[in-house]
Formats: sequence, structure tokens, C-alpha cells
Amino acid sequence: MRNRMKICFAGLALLLYISGIQGQIRDTLYLWPNKVPNEISSKQRPVQYPDTSRAVIRITEITNPSLTVFKPKKEISNGISIIIAPGGGYRYLAINIEGYEVAEWLNMLGFTAFVLEYRTPDNKLGALNDMQRAIRLVRNKSKSLGLNPNKIGTMGFSAGGHLAMLSSSNFKKSSYEHSDDIDKISSRPDFSILMYPAYLDQGENNSLSDPIDLNEDMPPLFIFGTLDDPLSNGFLVLAKALKKKNIPFEMHLLPQGGHGYGMRKGNPAAEEWPNYLKKWLVKIFN
Repeated sequence: MRNRMKICFAGLALLLYISGIQGQIRDTLYLWPNKVPNEISSKQRPVQYPDTSRAVIRITEITNPSLTVFKPKKEISNGISIIIAPGGGYRYLAINIEGYEVAEWLNMLGFTAFVLEYRTPDNKLGALNDMQRAIRLVRNKSKSLGLNPNKIGTMGFSAGGHLAMLSSSNFKKSSYEHSDDIDKISSRPDFSILMYPAYLDQGENNSLSDPIDLNEDMPPLFIFGTLDDPLSNGFLVLAKALKKKNIPFEMHLLPQGGHGYGMRKGNPAAEEWPNYLKKWLVKIFN
């Protein structure tokens, strides 16, 4: 009986959290007004994943990709945009712990955050389509939103970190056929933040994964992870490749923290990375 009550209270807390987010006045920008490229399903609302462990809201079956806009108070807005890609192994999106919660924190620092709902499950090409389109859409709308079109960054967690990496390295070629004038705009982010990024060492003999295309025009990168993360070899592989190509980056690896911690209290890595990131953001914009 006690276990059932705990489950009920946990479910109620999640519903209240979702209602709180939706109840606030937040704009939603849908990426594709017409046909969604590389998508066979019709547009529909996302479905909540049955797993709600650790009070994480996981959504999947995303066929109508969108950006949820989180605006800071006008008096502290710095005009800089950050597009956040939550993780979830490309199966689902951990939308609160690696999306909404991070966006609200960035708002307190003056950043405008856009939480990206990209294609899931198991549509990596569609996800890259969505990220490239999201950057173009934010750049297109920047002036009307009072934002700087030349200060747009991507930020991703786990699989979302892999997606942010692709956005930073593969911007010279569009991943989908252009459909309107927005698609003529550059999809290159001006900076990128990779939080415990996944799938970086899936090349031959655990080398850098294809199709990551390191080049001299890449934006500066911030990389954070921990050595006890099962994916930590990928962080080191990426850092070595970036150093070889003289691509600017800053990386912080802590001894402990694991994976998928977002910025919640009680995890040493979750409590530390915001401090490192704040200092890096000040550095690159000064």
C-alpha cells in the first residue's frame, strides 16, 4: 500500500510540474509548417514515456518538432540564445531534468533558452534535421525577439550532446532538402555546450564517430563530464581530435557523478558544472 501511495504521489508531482510549465506564458515555435523531412508519421502530440524514475519526465513519439521559448526578465536579458537538446538515447527526451530546469537557470543569467523537442524514437537523421532547422529558425526570429542573430549557441545532454556536436561540426552541409527562405540561413551555432555527450567514440577502434566533421570554422566548445561515466572514453577521444585540429575548446572532467544528472542537488558533478559554464560563457563573450 505504501509503495502504491508513493507511486501515486510521484505521478501527481510530475503532473503538477508539467501543468506549471504549461500554465506559464511560453511561446512554442514549431519547426516545420508543412511536411516534416525524413518523417513518415503524421504530426501528433508527444507521448509521455512510462518510466518516471528520479522524477524525470520522459517524452517520445515526437513527430512535430518544436522549440519552447524561455525568456529572461527584460532588465537582465543579454540578447544571447541557447538551444537546449535534452538527452535520452534518441529513444525519448528527459525534458525536465535536461531541458526545462536548465532553461530556467539560464534565464536567471540573462540568456534566452529554447528547449528543443527533436524527433524520437530512433530517428537520428530527423533529429539532426530538427537541430539545424532550429538554429535557422532562431536566427531568423532573433531581431523580432530582441536577440543577437550572431550569438546563438547549442547545448546538449548525452544524446543531445551528440546532436549539439553534430550541429557544431556538420553545418557546412544541410541534412535535409531546403523548403523555404529560412533554410537559406546559416545553421552554424556561434558556440556549443556538450554535457556528458554520448556516441563520440563509435568509429573504428573506438576512434571519433562518423559523421562528425571537424573543421577550422567550428565554434568554440565547452565539454563537461565525469571519469566514472560509462561514456567517458568518448570525451577523451573528442578532446584529442579537437586538439589535433587546433579547434578551441574547454573541457572539465570530474572524478565522480555518473551520467544523466542534469543540475539537481546531491550530485557533485551536477552542482559543479554550472559554475564552470558561467565562467566560460563570460570568457567567450568578453
